[in-house]
Amino acid sequence: MQLIEKYFPMLTEQQHQQLEALDALYREWNEKINVISRKDIDNLYLHHVLHSMAIGRFVNFRPGTEVLDFGTGGGFPGIPLAILFPECRFTLIDGTGKKIRVAQEVCHAIGLDNCTPVHRRGEDERGHYDFVVSRAVMPLPDLVKIVRKNISKTQRNAIGNGIICLKGGDVQAETQPFRRIAEVSEVSQWFSEEWFKEKRCIYVPL
Repeated sequence: MQLIEKYFPMLTEQQHQQLEALDALYREWNEKINVISRKDIDNLYLHHVLHSMAIGRFVNFRPGTEVLDFGTGGGFPGIPLAILFPECRFTLIDGTGKKIRVAQEVCHAIGLDNCTPVHRRGEDERGHYDFVVSRAVMPLPDLVKIVRKNISKTQRNAIGNGIICLKGGDVQAETQPFRRIAEVSEVSQWFSEEWFKEKRCIYVPL
């Protein structure tokens, strides 16, 4: 939690409590359903929570913003973002029911009522959203093809509606088809820890 407070010192007491509760909850659920690598659970806040919150450094979602977390797994980046933006609505979808159950249980345990995890494949999602967010779910061109139908025409944020995804490594090949419109940001400009050096936040307006 000290890591989170370092970059987000303005958290309310409720947000602080919700974020602090994630450690015990994910450890407990990870014993039953493997949603985070067993070797990685000790890095929950660095590799998963703070990484997810990088999207909140790229854009400050305005109240009322509707966000779809595509391929959320156990709830990333959706749950940390829903805590960070309590006046926005988050729908979390994943094709693996066991993982969605973990996200549902975590949301219930911390009273996160602006976040709805649903067992659903992206191809079957029919809702409309201001933004679709994801963490390294699939190549960007494939993601764009699936979620283009879900981007709302109504604009309410400082940047246009579209996709915001977190990726590691060389992203040049998958951003190439969108080179005229894609914006690639280095996560290391927001967070100084060594782990973020190869991490990027990619925004594609749609």
